[in-house]
Amino acid sequence: MLAVALLAIAVAGAATAGVAMAVWTDPDAIGACAQPPLTPQVAARTSLVYAGDGALLGAVPAASHREPVALGAMSHWLPEATVAIEDRRFWRHGAFDYEGIARAALADLEAGRTVQGASTITQQLVRDRDLAGERMTVGRKLREACLAVQLERIWPKRWILQAYLDDVFYGEHAYGAEAAAQTFFDRPARDLTLAQAALLAGLPQAPSQLDPLRHPAAARARRNAVLAALRSVGAISAGRERALAAQPLGLRPGRRYRAVAAPAFFGAAVRSLVARDGAAIARRGGLRVRTTLDPRLERRANAALHTWLGAASDPAGALVAIDPATGAVRAMATTAPNMPFNLASDARRQAGSAFKVFTLAAALEAGIPLDSVWNGPPSLTIPDRRCLNATGAWTVHNFADEGTGTMTLAQAIARSVNTIFAQVAVRVGPSRIVAVAHRMGVRSPLTPVCSITLGPEGVSPLEMTSAFATLAAGGVRHTPTLLGQVRRADGTVIASRAPRGVRALPAPVAVEVTSALEGVVRSGTGQAANIGGPVAGKTGTAENFVDAWFCGYVPRLATCVWIGNPRAETPMHDVDGFAQVVGGSVPARIWRDFMAPATPAGPPAPPASVAPPPPA
Repeated sequence: MLAVALLAIAVAGAATAGVAMAVWTDPDAIGACAQPPLTPQVAARTSLVYAGDGALLGAVPAASHREPVALGAMSHWLPEATVAIEDRRFWRHGAFDYEGIARAALADLEAGRTVQGASTITQQLVRDRDLAGERMTVGRKLREACLAVQLERIWPKRWILQAYLDDVFYGEHAYGAEAAAQTFFDRPARDLTLAQAALLAGLPQAPSQLDPLRHPAAARARRNAVLAALRSVGAISAGRERALAAQPLGLRPGRRYRAVAAPAFFGAAVRSLVARDGAAIARRGGLRVRTTLDPRLERRANAALHTWLGAASDPAGALVAIDPATGAVRAMATTAPNMPFNLASDARRQAGSAFKVFTLAAALEAGIPLDSVWNGPPSLTIPDRRCLNATGAWTVHNFADEGTGTMTLAQAIARSVNTIFAQVAVRVGPSRIVAVAHRMGVRSPLTPVCSITLGPEGVSPLEMTSAFATLAAGGVRHTPTLLGQVRRADGTVIASRAPRGVRALPAPVAVEVTSALEGVVRSGTGQAANIGGPVAGKTGTAENFVDAWFCGYVPRLATCVWIGNPRAETPMHDVDGFAQVVGGSVPARIWRDFMAPATPAGPPAPPASVAPPPPA
């Protein structure tokens, strides 16, 4: 037996001689040990997104998950089990375990093949952090050895073990102890039991083959091997080992990195984060993002939408709510969160008569008063040459319930009279209407045609809510924002929302528009949105009933509701007892159900600051 051991040591010595030969023949390897330690690449860290009240919404989607955790903040069983199974002499040897090298060489010699490794935890750490991706060569082995020696000289053992436990791959995209604990047991690393820690400690040897979710038998055998190792070093008794080895794995797959609360809002917030900070930082920078979402309002939004659009045959719906004083998006909900695009922020649908608000604002800016008198016949042909189309002159028709005859401009907006607003559009000019819409918050491209007042072009619910929030803020536009405070993994604040508004409309114009839109809810097409107090709003119905809207506001909250078929422009009939779905039917009722319990009381809060409007 002694002869065999000596032969094994000789084999290990031969390997060392091979490394020495590599130094002789490889110029790049000659100075490796004299070089300073490599600067390791910054490990990817999972970025997490939270609601305004601190509730977790989800993790920014990434290929890997990692959340650093201090050694003292995790269950003590995980480092103990890791050392017991991976490197039981870790606390006593330096960068290398020479006894382990001899033992591994002997085992390999007896088996006639490589069956046992002898890398220390320090070697594994530098291999993963400093040399990841390099092809395995003798030169690389030499650099690994040099770096391990250097690391042992400058870092305490506890630092090395913590870095290893924060970096090692456990499978299922989980790197590090915290991500592994959340992935396999839906709990933080500090709460791991002995059996759970033993399971995790065994996984780095072969994360795919030992994956407990896919190969539970292999994972259980490996866990029991870790328990045996703990018993062999005196950490647990033989009786406890037997009892724990008989237990099932007790897996509880976590949803921390898969589940998403408020999916429409979350998706829009992540896109905002990526647009601002770049995909790499957003996905792997370990950011902690506090958003503007109010979970109470989000719950109310979902409840209102699903109350009216709960049947499988119902159209889809979207609701967006914005704080007019800051532009903070407080709720963003849809009934179709699994669509490939966000119905609330990305869908572009016809706004219908809700667009008359921009025509009204443009008219007031041009000096046309609310008490000006207009004649609105059931149909009207506009002879203006600017309004010619493929069929000749532009002919406009009123809906049956809009009313006809002579009335003021304020009455015309309350009843949403198409033929009057067609005349107003021609008077002020389509280009001015487009300019007002863009100033108020619409970002989609708009063509300045006469029919713009009837809302034939696509806009999103988010855009329309932003525009109505501008009115609620007295004509001051705040860019909609979903991100509040953003911190790095070390707690440093790198961004904090600083509301700054831009004057989009003269204050007297905004006040007059609000006064007129209060009439829409009080006695016009939006009466179903009445919540028993002052409300300003506007209905919108696209041609052939393919889209229906209600947008409205109170001093501290602006909200738009849209419903329609997201996959096609399909007429909406027989929904919740309404033969034809218009803005004053289902959308107005969804808006009312959301706003009645959700609306904050009190006068409008003054904006933090207002920038002058950009030059025309």
